[in-house]
Amino acid sequence: MNAPSRAPAGTRLSFGFGDRLGLATPGHLAAIAAFNQKSAAPLFPILAQQSIRELTLTGRTYRDVIADAAQAADMPFGADGDHMKTLAEVANALDCGCTMITVDCSEVLRPEADSTETIYGGAVQHCLDCYELIDGKADFELSVDETTFPTTPAAHFFVANELIKRGVKIDSLAPRFPGSFEKGIDYVGNLAEFEADLIEHQKIAEQFGYRLSIHSGSDKFAVFPIIARVTGGNVHVKTAGTSWLEALRVVAQTDSAFFRELLTFAANNQDRARTLYHVSTNWRGGPECEFSNDDLPALLNRDDIRQSLHITYGAMLAEPLIKQRLFILLRREKEAYINALVKHFKKHLDPFVC
Repeated sequence: MNAPSRAPAGTRLSFGFGDRLGLATPGHLAAIAAFNQKSAAPLFPILAQQSIRELTLTGRTYRDVIADAAQAADMPFGADGDHMKTLAEVANALDCGCTMITVDCSEVLRPEADSTETIYGGAVQHCLDCYELIDGKADFELSVDETTFPTTPAAHFFVANELIKRGVKIDSLAPRFPGSFEKGIDYVGNLAEFEADLIEHQKIAEQFGYRLSIHSGSDKFAVFPIIARVTGGNVHVKTAGTSWLEALRVVAQTDSAFFRELLTFAANNQDRARTLYHVSTNWRGGPECEFSNDDLPALLNRDDIRQSLHITYGAMLAEPLIKQRLFILLRREKEAYINALVKHFKKHLDPFVC
């Protein structure tokens, strides 16, 4: 069984393949193999990637996440302790073997402040405190993306400059871009505005010698070609819930009655889940639940239903019978799940072929 490792020096493209069930790694590996056959520059996979929020909702630990990925992995891979907000979380992720730590500064920012230094001063100190724990044991990513306001190039430069002059080695940084990176659906916003902003952030990243990181990267097909072109493929992209949704697509294809139950469950349980994730869905169920069996898989292509199913995974997995039925089905339909993931991630990865 392989142990996770840090991204090799000189790594350009890396992808985070979040896996909320611990069953998706074979499909992720098959998708990576297909990409590497076409691309002159292979990608480095972060096969074990979970946030504290996901661990809480799935009832897993970092040791569980790493062990599930390692059991299936046939190539070097990384493990990301994603969206760490406290020192205790960072220490736990490192102790469990995470080789990448993503420090989330969203709760220490002050959007009401009247200067960049004041808005982001807390982020600088939080990162310094976390970096003392990391101390070369893992790659360090700084996240300021989970905010209600875009990260200006000036703010990006300020944070990076303050950290680097204090001896911090930043491996990647995730800004909050203009437009909307909602969970489970494509980018919503002005593509020209996004590209212009990305260009400025890429210039800063190149100046300081680290890569940009794109969070909530699942299904952002409209901006992938722009990201690949502007960064030259020198970027980190994070995905998570999209692999869960492909698992539910397999359910829709193979057990229509079970999938209908999950649709109803999602409609009835999404209100609390909406408080945890940035989504705009207000789907409440309805005629689509009466669709023919053949039409059920296509419901996974509807934004409102995708988001409802995306955010209610925790409530579903907290129900022992649902969880048991889901795992039995996906283990039985292992090849179908692998094929679904390969097809789906082809759309994510192909824009980065070089």
